[in-house]
Amino acid sequence: MSNPAPARAYAAVDLGASNGRVIVGQVGQAELRIEDVRRFANDPMHRPDGLHWDIDNLYGEVLAGLRSAVAGGDIASAGIDSWAIDYGLLDSEGRLFSPPFHYRDARTSEPDPIIDAHVDPAANYAVTGIQHLPFNTMYQLLREPRATLAAATKMLLIPDLLAYWLTGEIGAERTNASTTALYDVRAGEWSDALIDGAGLPRRLFPALRDPGDRIGSALPTAGLDGLPIVAVASHDTASAVLAVPALGERFAYVCTGTWSLVGVELDAPVLSDASRDANFTNEVGLDGTIRYLRNVMGLWLLQECQRTWAEPDAGRLLAAAEYAPPFAAIVDPDDADFLPPGDMPARIDAYCDRTDQPAPVDRAAYVRCVLESLALAHRAAVRDAVRLSGRDVDVVHVVGGGARNALLCQLTADACDRPVIAGPVEATALGNIVVQARANGGPADRTEIRALVAATQPTRRYDPTGDQAAWDKAASRIGRG
Repeated sequence: MSNPAPARAYAAVDLGASNGRVIVGQVGQAELRIEDVRRFANDPMHRPDGLHWDIDNLYGEVLAGLRSAVAGGDIASAGIDSWAIDYGLLDSEGRLFSPPFHYRDARTSEPDPIIDAHVDPAANYAVTGIQHLPFNTMYQLLREPRATLAAATKMLLIPDLLAYWLTGEIGAERTNASTTALYDVRAGEWSDALIDGAGLPRRLFPALRDPGDRIGSALPTAGLDGLPIVAVASHDTASAVLAVPALGERFAYVCTGTWSLVGVELDAPVLSDASRDANFTNEVGLDGTIRYLRNVMGLWLLQECQRTWAEPDAGRLLAAAEYAPPFAAIVDPDDADFLPPGDMPARIDAYCDRTDQPAPVDRAAYVRCVLESLALAHRAAVRDAVRLSGRDVDVVHVVGGGARNALLCQLTADACDRPVIAGPVEATALGNIVVQARANGGPADRTEIRALVAATQPTRRYDPTGDQAAWDKAASRIGRG
């Protein structure tokens, strides 16, 4: 590190689409250690008007975790990261109108001709570089009742909303703001032209913050002894990519969890028509870097299979899948039918029927189908990222929960025909923590941060062993040749 500072402890609030955690990290010269403080489920709730996040319960869990962290020792600061896109709207008194909608809610599942008339996807991409997804923040906002938008004063993405409740301070952290399809990726500001063109009130969009900015101190009502709250790279993928233990630039990453975010890190966005046609996104990372990536449906398919089967033991399923016949059935994980919650095995059966494939014969075969299909999607995204950006890669780093999944990591190495380095599992929390440490005299830049992660966190290497002709043949069955 430049200017080594004494080891300090930092609390990371890391919220994923299926669970959350509060983790304390100790950061010093050549030292990066983390310890769980609290883990909890993040279960959505169904209300008459749709699917929502249980934001009050999440905030209660965040408070409980931070209180435990503060009680356990001297915490220099805390930071919050979460999934992107979803938001809460505040009224003129600073109160939340309603719990934030879940991005899987059906309100964005059908095209809206009025919205289509307001939004030109090509023009939007030329400004934002954001992959078209039907549940992008912009499309969700355009489905809000006009009366709600007229009365609302601010839109806060999930980490910004929780930080507001903790500190009373309003703002929008830049890495997460860049995912909304309303942020000018070259100017580094909200796009007034897109906001006005969509007919959205400009007042909804708060002043922007950068990772490392101090948001404020926890209010007395939080019971955290005035704990400083720091803006981190609050989109969880931005934090996870920061903690990729790469020792050079020629790498691709797969941030695995409910989603797989697959791409490369660049110095400038790629805004070409070919990039838009390939459905790649340009999201902001630390110090203005670009996370050039494609969203892939991810382990959601496996999670929904487990839910349908009432089978919590993924280890048993994965052990059986290792011996299931390869390439018996292949699906496109990004098929729209796989997005909503529900009976995933039945939807895999329906996909196989549509594509003239035999459906999986047992649970092991379903899991094998899901993992091989994800590995093919990872391969396609890596190949497209290299082709469109001109950044070749020698290695694929798999971070996040999927780094524990040895079969998925090996299949990804085989499909990509490149070595996979798996780990760290808690990359997002580590990225959250090191940004706080950086703001307090810690590692100065991405190179130092990644060197520290590589030196202190366990990883596992998977070398490719697969037959590329077999992978090519499997890919051709779903048009990914």
